[in-house]
Amino acid sequence: MKQRLLRWTGYLAVAVVFAIACAFLSNWQFHRNDQKATEISLVQRNYHAKPIPLDEAVKPDGTLDASREWHPVQLRGQYLADQQVLARNRPHGGTSAFEVLVPFRTTEGRVLLIDRGWVPPAEDSSPSAIAAPPSGEVTVVARIQPGEPLPASGRSAPQGQVPTINLPLIASQVNPDLITGAYALLASEKPAPHAALGGFDVPTEDPGPHLSYAIQWILFAVMGFIFIFYVIRTEIIKSKEESGERAPRPPRRRRDRDADIEDALLEDAAR
Repeated sequence: MKQRLLRWTGYLAVAVVFAIACAFLSNWQFHRNDQKATEISLVQRNYHAKPIPLDEAVKPDGTLDASREWHPVQLRGQYLADQQVLARNRPHGGTSAFEVLVPFRTTEGRVLLIDRGWVPPAEDSSPSAIAAPPSGEVTVVARIQPGEPLPASGRSAPQGQVPTINLPLIASQVNPDLITGAYALLASEKPAPHAALGGFDVPTEDPGPHLSYAIQWILFAVMGFIFIFYVIRTEIIKSKEESGERAPRPPRRRRDRDADIEDALLEDAAR
């Protein structure tokens, strides 16, 4: 009996550890679902809003007001086309495209990186012909975004390209005056360029499967306890049957009544 209790305690300990792991994973999925809901709410509120001045979205020290992400800003100034760089391996059109990044100097003297769109790679994996930005004074409407971290893999890029839109890295390569807390995705230019680049899709409003995954982990935790209690109950019944405290269960019939009737009919037909 003592050994059996120790074994059952081990079973319950395993169930408890499994439940704790499930609770952690469920909580993480709930957190991801909340994050996704916040992101969707931000897009819904800002994406089609009326453009605002750059200073209302990006502070004088270059940091982005997080509540302004995806909000259009209106800029007037000119592109610094000689400082253009390309961000590689960007998913567009079912391929790893290049996004065209061009610093833009406003009439107030601030320099913001504009992501003008994307171009597909050529056969040798280098970008195809790139439409030049409008020259002279231009009015730009673009949606403000935070920069991206450096790739965890440490991968680099050829001259004139960057592995990710990491603004401090780009500033060190092309222009030390570049704002390093935000950049912007192009929405429109006036005057319009002679040839347009590939545009950006509206962010998805699909919250993803995080909520259903969170509920599934809770169910897994409950099922773990149900399974352990079933195993313990089965052992108790078997122990009582072996000790004579409980009559053995009758053997399970190999065939049900319908199968017996079907066999009888087949025998009659054979006669």
